[in-house]
Amino acid sequence: NIAHGNSSIVADQIALKLVGKKGYVVTEAGFGADIGMEKFFNIKCRYSGLRPNCVLLVATVRALKMHGKGPKVTAGRPIPREYTEENLPLVKAGVCNMQKHIENANKFGVPVVVCINRFATDTEEELEEVRKAAMAAGADAAVVGEHHAKGGEGAVAVAEAVAAACKRSREADDKGTGGFRYLYPLDIPIKSKIETIAKEIYGAKAVQYSPEAEEKIKLYTEMGFGSLPICMAKTQYSLSADAEAKGVPVDHVLPIKDIRVAAGAGFIYPLCGTMSTMPGLPTRPAYYDIDVDPDTGKIVGLF
Repeated sequence: NIAHGNSSIVADQIALKLVGKKGYVVTEAGFGADIGMEKFFNIKCRYSGLRPNCVLLVATVRALKMHGKGPKVTAGRPIPREYTEENLPLVKAGVCNMQKHIENANKFGVPVVVCINRFATDTEEELEEVRKAAMAAGADAAVVGEHHAKGGEGAVAVAEAVAAACKRSREADDKGTGGFRYLYPLDIPIKSKIETIAKEIYGAKAVQYSPEAEEKIKLYTEMGFGSLPICMAKTQYSLSADAEAKGVPVDHVLPIKDIRVAAGAGFIYPLCGTMSTMPGLPTRPAYYDIDVDPDTGKIVGLF
């Protein structure tokens, strides 16, 4: 949620070479569709020149219940029963969040397939409620994924839906009717790019800049960085800058506390609200304890 949250362009190019013209490459755009997906399209696709054929949006009944104002989940404590028992009102109240992400993806002209990751406690009625909401919002397909319980067999339906969406997208590209597009052009002012993302993707009604951010915008424009794409640093827990605001917040103002430039990487990154730019990583990396047992061939030290 600070950087672009995507794999490298080189990694995608290697994968595309390995799978060939008839293969499929699945590349992650993490930290929620409002952050990772938007940056994938507006930053990574610009630099790579690659055009995606499908968005695979992952949703869960539990997450949507939380966006429907379900009780708070605290690490180390039992999960509230609202998340482990059928609760259709919470699901219905929370699907708006998923629908907003589908709406956002459609703005880039790429078909959306929703994978509903099934938990053992999900009911058929809850899953169907999510599926119907996804289709109503403009998804190309919405399929229940059971790969956690069944492995690859449980993901076949999802893969088939993705393959079908990609086929239609490729055929449209071949005919010159493909609709992939960026959210904003690079030659507009820095503020205009920020405000386009804030209003179109986050649903904000306005953007508020600190005096420091105003000075940085002026400085970076004078230095010739005004044509760089924007990499928003924002909480992944909400469409707004308030991590506690669930669902689809309306009439919110996006606060820009500071703006910095990553000249080498090629983007400007505004800090939305209180954001730490230093990830909480251990001083001793976990890979020191991971190895392969030469006698058994098994990996040790993962857990």
